[in-house]
Amino acid sequence: MEPIYLDHAATTPVNPGVMEAMISVYQETFGNASSVHQFGRKARKLLDNARLTIAESIHAKEKEIIFTSGGTEADNLAIIGTALANQHKGKHIITTSIEHHAVLHAVEYLEKEGFEVEYLPVDEAGQVSIKDFHSKLRDDTILVSIMMVNNETGAVQPIEEIAEITAEHQAYLHSDIVQAYGLYSIDVEKLPIDMLTVSSHKINGPKGIGFLYVREGTLLQSLQYGGEQERKRRAGTENIPAAVGFEQAVKLLLENRTDRLNHYKKMKHVFLEKLGEETVFNINGEEESTVPTIVNVSFPGMNVETLLTNFDLSGIAASSGSACTAGSVEPSHVLSAMFGSEDPKTTNSIRFSFGSANTEENVAEAAMRVGQIVKRLS
Repeated sequence: MEPIYLDHAATTPVNPGVMEAMISVYQETFGNASSVHQFGRKARKLLDNARLTIAESIHAKEKEIIFTSGGTEADNLAIIGTALANQHKGKHIITTSIEHHAVLHAVEYLEKEGFEVEYLPVDEAGQVSIKDFHSKLRDDTILVSIMMVNNETGAVQPIEEIAEITAEHQAYLHSDIVQAYGLYSIDVEKLPIDMLTVSSHKINGPKGIGFLYVREGTLLQSLQYGGEQERKRRAGTENIPAAVGFEQAVKLLLENRTDRLNHYKKMKHVFLEKLGEETVFNINGEEESTVPTIVNVSFPGMNVETLLTNFDLSGIAASSGSACTAGSVEPSHVLSAMFGSEDPKTTNSIRFSFGSANTEENVAEAAMRVGQIVKRLS
């Protein structure tokens, strides 16, 4: 039985072209980019080229890109680094109840350090209210962190409207765009966002590298101590092979973004249509306000742990925001925010996410297998 991967929101297969680019660096360019000799200069040139490509992908300046070890570090640097550097202006922070744990755990740390954090609620579509946001913004608010696309439900947040509001306020705006970067064209010259988080392994690049865009003039305190890499904002010897792999992934991304987006829409439609022929389910959120790569499905009367185990046995890789430990299921914090912690959807929902490992044929096959499993377990 052919295994079918429907967990691209967790990570993506590395593109063969990315691997080829990285192997070449491993074989030919081992110098430290901070060294002044020819080996170091060769490495520095590759790093500079990667930074330029990535900066141009969002219409940013090269010096506004900080390479990190991934999305988690970028989120931490943006949130903790900005809060510490700006606490003289206030200690109030706004985020949402559905953020990735890299954001939620960072603001929880800041709460222990004396900062006040406001968590915006979401409606049943998984979206925040602009009215709520506006009402929570205070004179002493120094940071707002709201993701562009939710990683569990695919719900798209009203970032443009939020950015328009914060542009007239002292607060810096950070957005985790890990799930959005591969899908949408983002132009920081037009969108007044101060910081953006991106992770390479979500766009068919290598794991272990990401970037934080920091608009010029943003006050940010470094969280690592060591050398003066990344303009003194992120110490540590740069990962040149990963940076080159990341650059190649971005180039491939830009080549066919529109075609891929249309392909994902088609695959999502095929999957849901076929699943509907096999079993009963509900979509969490509103389909028209979610990205085409993610669908979060509730199976009434089911249990996440049982479903995922049976899916895996049948070759289907999917995931859930619910934590399964010691035979019990801890509800998804995202679905709890949308429907309430006692709602069955919080422990009977599965996320299916589409990407380069999928075709219309294998998503249809996956939907058929999933439907048959749900019927058998009913």
